[in-house]
Amino acid sequence: MTAWFSILRDHAVVRTSAAAIFLYGFAGAATSPYQAVIGIRELGLSDLTYALLSLVAAIAHVLIAVASGYLSDRYQSYRLPLILVSSFGMIGFGAIWLNPTPLTFAIATVGPLALFHATNSLLFGNVRAKTDSFDPAEAAIANALMRMMVSLSWVLVPGIVGLILARHDSMITAYLIAAVFAAGCLATILFGMERDTRMPLPSGPRIAALPDLIGVLSSGMILRIAGVALITQVLTVNATVLPLIVTGRANGAASDIGFLVGLVALLEVIFMFFWAYAVRYMHLTTALAVSAMLYLAYLSAIAMATAPWHVYAASVIAGISAAGIISLPISYLLDLIRNRPGLSASLIAVNMFLGAALGSAVFALGAAISGYGLASVLGGIAGVAGAAMLVYLDRRPQRDRPLERAAP
Repeated sequence: MTAWFSILRDHAVVRTSAAAIFLYGFAGAATSPYQAVIGIRELGLSDLTYALLSLVAAIAHVLIAVASGYLSDRYQSYRLPLILVSSFGMIGFGAIWLNPTPLTFAIATVGPLALFHATNSLLFGNVRAKTDSFDPAEAAIANALMRMMVSLSWVLVPGIVGLILARHDSMITAYLIAAVFAAGCLATILFGMERDTRMPLPSGPRIAALPDLIGVLSSGMILRIAGVALITQVLTVNATVLPLIVTGRANGAASDIGFLVGLVALLEVIFMFFWAYAVRYMHLTTALAVSAMLYLAYLSAIAMATAPWHVYAASVIAGISAAGIISLPISYLLDLIRNRPGLSASLIAVNMFLGAALGSAVFALGAAISGYGLASVLGGIAGVAGAAMLVYLDRRPQRDRPLERAAP
């Protein structure tokens, strides 16, 4: 624990970025649990329209995250891009609160809020760029601290916002709360983050942006990104099947869902300390494989649950394994494109998108064949397969690895 506090005390970049991402997480946690209800029930969007809007927003988020990360690396500036993208949170959330119409909701979700969510990956990139001199253990702790701040916000905020909304006829107030938190995130970056210290730009002709971006990729890197996405898709599968199993086969109530989500989020925060410590003594891909196997055990257990207490007991395993699945891939992705911290951090957004898409596909396949239980187990198996892929790729001889050739 001393090392964790020392990093926060001694490194302003970690301290400020952790505070900013904590407030960013607050803004997301204030609205995400209620977004579908607000969009469909309060504003009158159809299910199909809302689904398409969510897809377009997700694609926009990925493209913006990659572009902003790439440009931050290219011009060696992180503070100014962070100020720009974080300012759109206050604009997007505030616009929906001030003018709650379907058109405003759609424009704000695809435009300003997609820009705002690039704050997440850029903050990780900023920390990675400024802590390049850290030893691996310190870097792992810094990354875990950042991710822990997001998890902490999800432990605290949804329940508090739910209590506030219970006193109002409309849930639109959630967007006002999010706008306030987004403004706090912007203020933290604006007044707390040191100005960029730019290194001299390389001399000679510069490669055009698009060819340079494409040139960073390699077959091995694409396989690694796919492996990480297969691991993280288990979170999407679980988010889909858990409510259905709890209120179905397990004979639980809707209130059990909220308690289970809060329980797992709390355990995630606790066990992130464990995984940051564990990777000092085991390879990162081994830790990911252990996490994936534990999550398979959890998903198999809830697939067979016939009472609420079965799911509560299995959720202890979920908290331990989810802490690894949430935090460890961040360290892996941040090291994937060396000397490109902004671009490597944008892979976090790419991974979230691919993981959600793969998880949705696995759920659809399993549910179509034999119901939610099979979908749950298939998700766990796919996660273990992704971990096995990473273990294989990173155990190959050094000369065969594309990872080393990714940096310019």
